[in-house]
This record gives sequence, structure tokens and C-alpha cells, in this order.
Amino acid sequence: MKRLYLIILYISFLLSAQAKSFTVVIDAGHGGKDPGAVGATLKEKDINLRVALALGKLLEKNMNDAKVVYTRKTDVFVELNERAAIANRNKADLFISIHTNASAGNKTVSGTESYTLGMHRANSNLEVAKRENSAIMLEKGYKEKYEGFDPKSSESYIIFELMQDQYMKQSVGLAGKIQKQFANTAKRNNRGVQQAGFLVLRATSMPSVLVELGYITTPSEEKYLATQEATDKLSQSIYNAIKQYRDNQ
Repeated sequence: MKRLYLIILYISFLLSAQAKSFTVVIDAGHGGKDPGAVGATLKEKDINLRVALALGKLLEKNMNDAKVVYTRKTDVFVELNERAAIANRNKADLFISIHTNASAGNKTVSGTESYTLGMHRANSNLEVAKRENSAIMLEKGYKEKYEGFDPKSSESYIIFELMQDQYMKQSVGLAGKIQKQFANTAKRNNRGVQQAGFLVLRATSMPSVLVELGYITTPSEEKYLATQEATDKLSQSIYNAIKQYRDNQ
């Protein structure tokens, strides 16, 4: 009888531990037929994936209650709405979308940015959102799927003014922690927390942040992003911020 009691107690403990897992969905932006931004030698999709996989390993190794889910682990194309759906199906606690920035007219701009869903407060934010959202044009029937949304039209972004994000406070808080870690751990130029109308964040039902790791179109940044040091320090920065967020819950 006592043995049966201990077995039941042990099973209850395991179920309880499983129920309390902290699920993080890591989204490596772009992939497959969608290279994202392109530099002199690098493609955004490859940088994003390297950092995403490194971040996942850090979470799995160091955070006992972490459950890591990837939207992609290889060089494949995943539709934007499916990325959000993966997070929703897994009842994620956090959604982190990893990207690399670009600037056609400025070859010296540098630094990291973290975005939450919202209206663009500057034209530069709108341009970033347009570039990242343009991936839907590679999807069959995207106009119907995204209800007529045109990623190149400024008017389409008015919809984001009407949206209420119940997770905005948590998202902004996490984004701020990520930016501080990018500055302190990775020693990168901190370009701050921004808001813009990213489709990949629109349909998620949890705190969500999109990070821009650096500028692939700036030669010095592209050179840095190609290194193992960049992969290690940028992923460590995001991990540190997630841990801080988790410890404060």
C-alpha cells in the first residue's frame, strides 16, 4: 500500500512538473525560398537560424522547466501565419522571432533593435515592417489568407491602430530586457525598443518580441554577424533576458 502511494505521489509530481513547463517558441525568420535581407556574403535566413538554434540549446541546457519549440530548425520556408499558429498550438509562454536588419541607403548604421506589435512611430519602423512582412508575397493565395493585407501599402498598417494587445506590457518589458542584454553582454549599439506592424506577431496569443540582430548591409556588422562570437553573444543576450523575465513571473 505504501509503495502504491509513493508511485502515485511520484506520478503526480511528474505531471505537476510537466504542467509547469515554461514554453518558448523560437522563430528563425525567413528560410528556404525566402532569404530575407542579403549582404555582400551572408543571407539573413542563415544568421537567424544559427542564433535561434544556439538560443534553444542555452534554454534546454540551463533552464530546467523550459520547453523549446522551433518554427524551423533547417533551411525551409514557413508561412508567417503558421509561425504564429505553432506558438498558439503549443500554448507558448513566449514567442521570440529572430531577424537581421538592412538599410539600403546607410552603410554605417549599426546596432540591435527589439520590436513589439503596434503602430510604427517613425517611417524607418514602417520600412522594417514592410520588408519583413513582404515574405507573405511568396505564399500562394496570400491576399485571401491575410484578408487583403498589402505589405507594401502604408494604408494596410492602419489596422494595427485598431488592435488591442493584452500582452503589450509584458512584450515591451521583455524587449527592454533583451536590449539591455544586447548592450551589456554582446556590447552592441542599443537602438532601443520599437513598435511596428509585424504580421508574424499579430496573431500570437502570448508576449511576443521580434529582434533585429544587426545590419547585414553594413560591412562591419556583416563581418561581425558571420562570426561564432556573434552567434554566442547574441544568443546569450536573449537567453539572459528570457531568464530574467521568467524569474520575475
